[in-house]
Amino acid sequence: MSDVPFGFSNRDDDDDRKKRDESSGAGANNPFGGFSMGGSGAGFDPSQLGQMLTSLGQMFSNMGQPGSQSGPVNYDVAKRLARQQLGAAITPVSAGAERAVTDAAHLAELWLDAATTLPTGATKTAAWTPNDWIEQTLPTWRRLCDPVAEQVSGMWTATLPEEAKEFAAPMLGMLGQMGGLAFGSQLGQALGQLAQEVLTSTDIGLPLGPAGTAALLPAAITEFSKGLERPESEILVYLAAREAAHQRLFAHVPWLRQQVLGAVEDYARGIRMDFSAIEEAAQGIDPMMLTDPSKLEELLSQGTFEPQTTPEQKAALERLETLLALIEGWVEVVVTDAVGDRLPGAGAMAETLRRRRATGGPAEQTFATLVGLELRPRKLREAAALWRRLTTDAGLEARDAVWAHPDLLPGSEDLDNPAGFIDGVIGGGTEVFDDPLAQLAETEAREREERDAKRGESGDKGDEKD
Repeated sequence: MSDVPFGFSNRDDDDDRKKRDESSGAGANNPFGGFSMGGSGAGFDPSQLGQMLTSLGQMFSNMGQPGSQSGPVNYDVAKRLARQQLGAAITPVSAGAERAVTDAAHLAELWLDAATTLPTGATKTAAWTPNDWIEQTLPTWRRLCDPVAEQVSGMWTATLPEEAKEFAAPMLGMLGQMGGLAFGSQLGQALGQLAQEVLTSTDIGLPLGPAGTAALLPAAITEFSKGLERPESEILVYLAAREAAHQRLFAHVPWLRQQVLGAVEDYARGIRMDFSAIEEAAQGIDPMMLTDPSKLEELLSQGTFEPQTTPEQKAALERLETLLALIEGWVEVVVTDAVGDRLPGAGAMAETLRRRRATGGPAEQTFATLVGLELRPRKLREAAALWRRLTTDAGLEARDAVWAHPDLLPGSEDLDNPAGFIDGVIGGGTEVFDDPLAQLAETEAREREERDAKRGESGDKGDEKD
């Protein structure tokens, strides 16, 4: 799988990636081949523009008219490429596998009732094939990818004067279609790989599937079970419990989904591009190379065209990383409490999934490629430790009530030093979380009274002077 993000991170910020590139040669991680930006060094010849546009038109036609895309990413191309990677021989889910998934989900829900105060969140249980996963999760990937792709696409025209925009409109429109094609190709490759190995609809901590649908992928679970020394039925129940716990959290914490997606949008708004580097690279571009679709896609995925990481982006990524760590840590603690005494291998399975994250499994690689985030295992472990201590010291109700409002959640610094946060919950009593909106309203009212009092004091002093 390629780890070249289509505009989500700066290659220079990733020391590990830099080492991989140095050891395997420039462009080794590029899925579009070993093309060099050097070109022939010749300038652009306007007489060749017609031939270039004709070739581009043929390319778009051969790709199934991707020029008709309605957004910054060509999702028709993404879906087609993802399914091509899966091949034509996708085995449908058998009736027996569907029953096993349904039974496992039902059992997991019963066990979870004693481990959390949040009620069941899934209204439907499904057994998906990889094709089903692509079809059902693509709307959420659209929400994740569109904000960043739109921002990257807008950078091409952001610095142009209005006269230049009008004059260059046809060329800019063509660049938009080319960008949509390249973005769609990158997305299709990533989703095609991920669809073959993802285990549930929430495998990367996000509610990728439709709301209220708990989904497991039996074929991937069977393959995953081969490397473990536990019965597949036991592994299925454990994964069903994780899926059900995610569904409870996302169903009964209504702001959570938007907070996660909002962090991605905040990241997108902070994107800035180094136009001086682009101008320098453009001087060496041979226009004839634009007749080759693979070189077009590579051109758009070169490090030169990647946005520069800004402080605002780093802050947004830290918020997203912390939120995902809190979600995964809570799920781990709740599932452990629910199944620990019932499934002998629960501890080993939890550690296996944790290592899967630590070694950069397919889900983590894809999420890092498409969104620019790598969920650090250290944060995940510390989040789980915080939820565990909160459960032990404050109880289930106080722990789950922390999700009542985003302002009540622990921050990144609390994951590093959870004692203060936990002491605050215990010291203030669990009742402080019963009605967080009322608590905020009370705080605002108190602040208004203090401001009014200060204004009154200022007025009294003015009267004394008179």
